[in-house]
Amino acid sequence: MSSPADHTTVIVGAGPAGLTAALGLARYRHPVIVVDSPRAPRNSASAGVHGHIGMDGVTPDEFRARAWRELSRYRTVERLEDEVDSVSTAPGGGFRITLGSGGSVESATVLLATGVLDVHPSGVDGFAECWGRSVIHCPFCLGEENAGGSWATLADNAHLAGLSAVAFRAWSEDTIAICPESMPGLDTARATARSGGGDVVTGTVRRLHHRQGALYGIELADGRILERQTLVWTPPQRQQPLVQRAADELKLTVDDAGFIGVDDSQCTSVPGLYAAGDLTSRWKQSVTASTAAGAAAADAIHMSALLSAVHQ
Repeated sequence: MSSPADHTTVIVGAGPAGLTAALGLARYRHPVIVVDSPRAPRNSASAGVHGHIGMDGVTPDEFRARAWRELSRYRTVERLEDEVDSVSTAPGGGFRITLGSGGSVESATVLLATGVLDVHPSGVDGFAECWGRSVIHCPFCLGEENAGGSWATLADNAHLAGLSAVAFRAWSEDTIAICPESMPGLDTARATARSGGGDVVTGTVRRLHHRQGALYGIELADGRILERQTLVWTPPQRQQPLVQRAADELKLTVDDAGFIGVDDSQCTSVPGLYAAGDLTSRWKQSVTASTAAGAAAADAIHMSALLSAVHQ
């Protein structure tokens, strides 16, 4: 009879979700292979992790370094620095993970923890230099580090535009929304914003004026320059190519925005294939949410392995 400790899991991705799941499974003494991409992680532009107790302000590099130091104490954890090209079902059951280096690994269970890709705007000079510093996607993540200055937010719906002056009041008393001229409800949004001490400006962002990533002006397509120190810009997101291929080939359930559907145990619509972290939700993206999802996946994988061993 096999034991739960014979149940190998491959974790694809070494961010907060994947590393937390690896730690949980290691403490259950499960064999774990973490495939860690050599590419720079999505949060590499950030100066620090925020909102996670015990780690507030720690750089992403240090966060990962601490995690790997902790995991190195567990003999059941293997780190594999490689890309994953595909995840498919294996003929004898379980999964086959094809690696970018040309090899492959088979496992009983797979956890996808790759995160997502932010789709940065093309043709906006200065965006890359300001991204993660004075151009922020989330006030919770970087609002404190940008508090006190003048803010702008990019909005394409009247509700968000109107609320921006009030929503960001904790960090700035001088907030405007930049909206398309053709946006429905523009007059209502402007009236709502002004009642809260803000305003709505129409136009298209063409260039960001900055000093080594510190924003000081937003240039619009018509040549106007808005003096602003922080820009809240939440770009669209898409799945990593590997995850998109897996979703198509394995017929995974996804929502209208393409995020992977999971149940309370972080299991996808394919038994044995789990997903945790940003790839499962557009609005639950934080280190804390990802670590919680990784821990939940580890518990569920252990329980599944335990039940499987009992019934063999």
